[in-house]
Parts: sequence; C-alpha cells; structure tokens
Amino acid sequence: MANTISKPLSAFGPDFPFAYDDWLANNAGLGSIPADRQGTEVAVVGGGIGGLVAAHELMKLGLVPVVYESGRLGGRLRSQRFGAADDVIAELGGMRFPRSSTAFFHYVDMLGLSTRPFPNPLTPAAPTTVIDLGGVPLYAETLDDLPPLFREIAEAWDTALNEHADFADMRAAIDSRDANEVRRRWSALVERWDDRTFYDFVASSRSFSELSFRHREVFGQVGFGTGGWDSDFPNSMLEILRVVLCGFEDNQHLIVGGAEQVPRGLWSLQVDGQSLDSLHRGAPRPGVAAIRRAGDDTIDITDRNGVSQGYSAVLIATQSWLLTTSIDVDETLFSQDHWMALDRTRYMQSAKTFVMVDRPFWNDRDPVTGRPPLAMTLTDRNTRGTYLFDNGPDQPAVICLSYAWEADAAKVLTMSAHHRTRLAIETLKKIYPDTDLACHVIGEPITVSWESDPDFLGAFKGALPGHYRYNRRMYSHFMQDAFPSTQQGVFLAGDDVSWTPGWAEGAVQTALNAVWGIVHHFGGSTPVTNPGPGDVWAERAPVERPD
Repeated sequence: MANTISKPLSAFGPDFPFAYDDWLANNAGLGSIPADRQGTEVAVVGGGIGGLVAAHELMKLGLVPVVYESGRLGGRLRSQRFGAADDVIAELGGMRFPRSSTAFFHYVDMLGLSTRPFPNPLTPAAPTTVIDLGGVPLYAETLDDLPPLFREIAEAWDTALNEHADFADMRAAIDSRDANEVRRRWSALVERWDDRTFYDFVASSRSFSELSFRHREVFGQVGFGTGGWDSDFPNSMLEILRVVLCGFEDNQHLIVGGAEQVPRGLWSLQVDGQSLDSLHRGAPRPGVAAIRRAGDDTIDITDRNGVSQGYSAVLIATQSWLLTTSIDVDETLFSQDHWMALDRTRYMQSAKTFVMVDRPFWNDRDPVTGRPPLAMTLTDRNTRGTYLFDNGPDQPAVICLSYAWEADAAKVLTMSAHHRTRLAIETLKKIYPDTDLACHVIGEPITVSWESDPDFLGAFKGALPGHYRYNRRMYSHFMQDAFPSTQQGVFLAGDDVSWTPGWAEGAVQTALNAVWGIVHHFGGSTPVTNPGPGDVWAERAPVERPD
C-alpha cells in the first residue's frame, strides 16, 4: 500500500475517496466561472448546513445565491436557548462532531469557533458513567471498571470488524489516503454487506456467536463509542461500517455556544464586502411551493407567497421526501430511477428532552461513597441516554434527560415537553434514588421529535439492506453530462444525499459536489492544480452494483 504524508483521520471515502479538506484548503480555489456567467443568480432551496455551505462557496465564485428557507436557518444544526439565558443552549439536532469531519471543521475553524470534547460515556469529558441494565446500575470511569462481560463485548466487536470487514487494512488505506486501495477494498465490502443488516453482521460473526445472547443484547443497549445501537440493527451494515471506518464515533467535540453558529456564521460571513445576509437584505426567501421547468435553460421557483423567478441552476438541499409530498416538482426534472431513490429513502425517528439546572451539581461527591449524585447514563429504560453539559462552577448547566431513537422515540411522540420531562425524571429517580433532580431544574424544558416537523419528517436517513443502489443514484446526481437536457441544472445536496446521513460532514461534502456540478454546468472549470470531485470521478466513482 502506498504511504503518503500523514494527515488526520478523515472521512476520505470509503465510497468516494476524495480529500475534500485538501480541495477546500488549496490556495488555487475551487474553480472559476466564465465572465458572461458572473453575477448569475442560482437558487438554493434549503438553508441548512449543506445549503449554506454551497451558497457561501457559490458567492465566492462570483455567482449570486438566492436562498429559500421555510423555517429557521441552520436546518438540523439547531441550538435552542433556554429563556433569557443566552449562553445556555439545548442542541436539538447535531451536537457531537468527530474531528475526522475535516470538511465540516474547515468551516468551524474558518469562523473561529471554539470546541471541546463531548461528554460521551467512559471518556475524560464525562468523569463518571453509569450503565444501568436490568435494574442494576454500574458506576465506571473506564471500561476496566465494568464487569468482564463488557470487555468481552468490546473485544468481540473489534474481532468481528477485522475478521468480516477488513477493518484494520481499510482504516490504514483511509488514513494514508490511498484512493485506489480504499476503492478496491471497499468495493469487496459493498458486495458482501449491501444486502445484510447490522444485526446480521453481529449475530453471524464468529466472535459474537461464541458468546451468549446476553452479550448481543447488552451490545445493543450500550453499544460502542457513544451508546446503544439496537435502533440501528435493522439498517444496512454498510451504514455502520462507514461510521467506524471514518472515525465518526471517536474524538467527538461539541461547539461551544451551539452548533447553529456554523450555518449562521456562514450566512453573515463577508466575502469581498458582501455576505449572504446582505445579498438577501437580512432574511432568506420564503419556502418553496413549486419547482418547474420553464424552458431548456430555465427552472422556475415559486415560493409560498406565489412569487416566481427563473434560474439557470437550482440546488436542492431539503429533506428528500418533501420533493414528493410538499413541493410541486416537475416530474421531468429527475429520471424515474432518481425519483425511486428519493422516495424510497427511509428516515430514523429521534427524540431529545433537555432541562436547564441551577448548577452542575453532578460535580458534588458523596462523602461516604465518593460517587456523584448523577452521571452520564446509558440505560435500557425509556431515557436511553442522559448527557450532562457543564458551563462552569455555579453557572446554569444543561441536562439532556433523554436521547432516544426509533421505538423509544415513538413512545413519547405525542407527549408534551412537561410530560416527557416528568417521565425522564421519574425514570432517572429509579437509578439515582437519593438524588432530587427536579429541585435543580429551572425554566421550561425543551424537547424535539424531528419526525413531527413537516419540513424534516425524521431525524435523518437510515439506509436499509439493498439501498446501496439508491444511495449511489442520489450521491452521483451532480455528474450530469449524460443526463437529457430536461434533467440538467438541478442539483441535490444535504446529508440525505450523502453516504453518511446524520453527520454534518456528509451534508458538506455533497454541497461541495453540487458546487462543482454548477461550475461545470456554467462552463467553468477547476484549477489544474486543484481538481474537484467531478474531475476525478472516472477513476474514483463509487462501485456500481448490477440492477
């Protein structure tokens, strides 16, 4: 395997091994637009991180992005403040960002935002972890503090990854950014695991089959890295392999002051004396009601106020189901294969409930036991995951009382914020019977269920076995030279289109793909010294599976 200059582990593939961080950092820039296209307006539908990254880069290239947003800028990077407490926030969407998300962190660092390690279980950022299973709470600071069963599970998982998923060699190829080796090895894994679930991988692996069902059950409840993964058991194993190969479960950070600062920072960031904010006079256009082909070179966007405008290019970074349910989209804009892929997307349910507390009381210690009154908690009870966010001694702090998925999220879907809060506090009382958590709560609780939001309809995509072909169609949509003219000029972006749904890195990478596609669509080009994703597509494109 070729050894290249060592770089930080990044999401270099595995499906499309391209160094987006290097492309962004190159002083030659992302490309150029012909003079007669300079100043051309481009519609950007959706003001989440994908839409705003694309809008920012298009503006830098001399185009004029026109952003349409039906709700709040930032999409699922949503930081909700508690009442009048400006610095105390609940992260309703993305809240932990692996440092391997190097394209995403290009913008975090560019904006000068501060980060710190996320308080995941059994990490220094969460000094104490409690794992509560079957009514038995276990206090731990490291894995070695837990019973042997947990070490056996961790070792079985590592063994299974290496024996059945080529983990060590795949990670080495990604780490060295050897595109040919990544593509060669990943192609074999796609063939092997596309049609099989995460649970199938676990149950059929030799290392787990030699253990008891209890080991698999606890693995589902507690998981690896950040917590339980049983809600992902029905998903394609390829989804999980991408996460672990790209290090998305490792070295996760939170953004001090809230993740929403990233998209909002891009909105206000000036480039040559102008910003997206100034271009839009302070607010994006309303949400989109219709997208229609008006002529060979024009696509009409009609907003919810009935105002229509024609564009030569449109970038769509919304939740994909909205194109078949809420927005009147000209059917000829996409092939039937692409419509099938968009409509077959499957979304995960998710629920979070947060409260603000008077201080980080969990830093207290019982003088007899030395244990805290509350800890980062993983449990098989309704709350599933409880996270503690410390803003400093004697400062208001935040507890994510419950972070639940799928069936556990559905259980509380119809409940009010107060009902969810009471349920979570009652549940935690069973784990910490001597702690009066409620007496520390101040202000109103904050909760979210993304599946009940009409602009999202779910937390993010969760591909099922056999969905690889659909993923490839959506991801590769920016390569349009072979499309009929009626299907050119509309570009898809966002984490729904990416290989890594639920991670901001996927939204950023697909946004950059779409930027390359729009530059190419307008007759522009990338510098010879800084080729873009479309320039290397022929030799690095994701493997195709036969229909």
